[in-house]
Amino acid sequence: MDLPSPFQQFSLEDRVAVVTGASSGLGQRFARTLAGAGARVVLAARRSERIDVLAAELPDAIAVATDVRDDESLQRLTDRAVAAYGKIDVLVNNAGITNDAPALEETPDGIRAVIETNLIGPFLLSQMVARQMIENGGGSIVNICSINSVVASVVGPEASYCASKGGLLQLGRELAVQWADKGIRVNAIGPGYFETEMTADLFAIAAGEAKLKRRTPMRRPGRIEELDGALLFLASPASSYVTGQFLLVDGGWTAV
Repeated sequence: MDLPSPFQQFSLEDRVAVVTGASSGLGQRFARTLAGAGARVVLAARRSERIDVLAAELPDAIAVATDVRDDESLQRLTDRAVAAYGKIDVLVNNAGITNDAPALEETPDGIRAVIETNLIGPFLLSQMVARQMIENGGGSIVNICSINSVVASVVGPEASYCASKGGLLQLGRELAVQWADKGIRVNAIGPGYFETEMTADLFAIAAGEAKLKRRTPMRRPGRIEELDGALLFLASPASSYVTGQFLLVDGGWTAV
């Protein structure tokens, strides 16, 4: 009796994946995970020296210095990926920033920076990449949203961040519907609290980490490798009939 191979559908062999914000934290882990599944990875970030080092560690990867707030930079990223590999199969919109300030104290420039980085940049890059995907029969876009896409921040004031991530979630749903018949799937991951550069200040304070543990039903923050499965599922053929969905990886945070 021949048994199906359930792991084969998670393979990314012969696929090309673009990851923004790949210089540290979740983005760096995502790049390693996709490469481990067989993908050729295009690393995008502003800190070019970091992605250059990472590209040298991964098989058949390239690094492209990219500012997601700059339209020309996004087009250059898309063009470099296609020039190097002939196509783009997977896009992970991971780059993101936040303002740790009360809403009344956020500056216009600060608000715009967060919205442009977390929402407008991913929208424009998705447009550019989608045009390439359509020419090649489709692909998968994975937006890295947040628990704050659907709930308010209780560990610190983050109005512009919450607004941008909520917008990114809804953008993905709309693009999923518009592009479903073109072979492009658009989904999102909503991480809870993981220790990265962005959350370093929170974890550096014992009271901050203790608050996270009390608030999370699983009584601990996430481990970065616990996002691997969600990413591979949404990026790979394993989720070939899944689009417009939001997969929360939050230890039960949003279930309360």
